[in-house]
Amino acid sequence: QVQLVESGGGLVQPGGSLRLSCAASGSIFSINAVGWYRQAPGKERELVAALTSGDSTYTDSVKGRFTISRDNAKNTVYLQMKSLAPADTAVYYCNLQIYSTASRWKYYWGQGTQVFVSS
Repeated sequence: QVQLVESGGGLVQPGGSLRLSCAASGSIFSINAVGWYRQAPGKERELVAALTSGDSTYTDSVKGRFTISRDNAKNTVYLQMKSLAPADTAVYYCNLQIYSTASRWKYYWGQGTQVFVSS
């Protein structure tokens, strides 16, 4: 079984920073593509940042403010968020492409962590 556990969300004032973490555990052999999505109330889930084979991509609204990274030794993915604005308020989900002994290659979702930006 593979599990993803997210942490790091919370309430922050505009201009503040947060770092989200997504830790994968279980019978993991390899992790390939990783990404962070977010879903605001009444909106569709959108891809915020992705990291594949060392190349990172970001949606235009977060470029220069968000940074995606990973620690392969810890099977953990991070999203560093700076200069947060109310428009960044959403539930953030990590999505990892994992090769496990049970399921081969499969995409897994984290449980979501709420980010609320408000003064």
